Amino acid sequence: MASNPPGACCTIGVRHKGEPAGQNIKVGKYQAYIAVPDKSKIHEEAAILYIPDVIGIWQNSKLIADQFAVNGYLTLIIDVFNGDPLPLNLHLNGPEGFTIVAEWLSKGSTGNNPHTNEYVDPIVELAIKYLREEKGIKKLGAVGYCFGAKVVGFFAHPSFVEEEELAGFKGPLSIAAADNDIVFPADKRHVSEKILAAGGQPYQISLYSHVTHGFSVRCDISKKVQRYAKEQAFIQAVTWFDTWLVPE
Repeated sequence: MASNPPGACCTIGVRHKGEPAGQNIKVGKYQAYIAVPDKSKIHEEAAILYIPDVIGIWQNSKLIADQFAVNGYLTLIIDVFNGDPLPLNLHLNGPEGFTIVAEWLSKGSTGNNPHTNEYVDPIVELAIKYLREEKGIKKLGAVGYCFGAKVVGFFAHPSFVEEEELAGFKGPLSIAAADNDIVFPADKRHVSEKILAAGGQPYQISLYSHVTHGFSVRCDISKKVQRYAKEQAFIQAVTWFDTWLVPE
């Protein structure tokens, strides 16, 4: 595995201030959030599909989507958890050997709403169909955070990414990594570097110091070093899409 499964760090963070500017919509039966650029700034026929971390569509993810829109990209967040995200700052205290994240992934909060690939992938495919058919998107990029890193061209602090999945990427890939990350630690990062180098596609792995897993979405922006890392990771993503997604 090129990164470890999610852990307690995946649900810990800080809610950021701001007023989301996009719209809550539905794509099929699933909740979604769409942020649309100003017509004078939009990248025609290009969009970003945002696959969120386990907290799903919430304040911070909406604000990030809005910022992609400010930079010209129509951005859609899709509820890949079918109405069953994990709450922020969840206390993972259960019986010995029990982890809520693992139980939630395999069964969902109700016991009958799993969040494994076979359930998540069709939701992602529906979102892609919506963007292509309803919005006329021809150049589609994707961003993923933590859980969402399995299906994208840019991801930050990934989890659950298998080595064969990483080796199977057929296009440019950019990764924003934390220097203190039990889910994507240094040894996993170095394995990922070797896999991407062997793949022959353009790739980038940027390492941000003094931050932990989840920093690009849930860090404490009142702390300068964390705010800097979050902002630079976002710039990394935008620069990547400006280079590889938008036609010259």
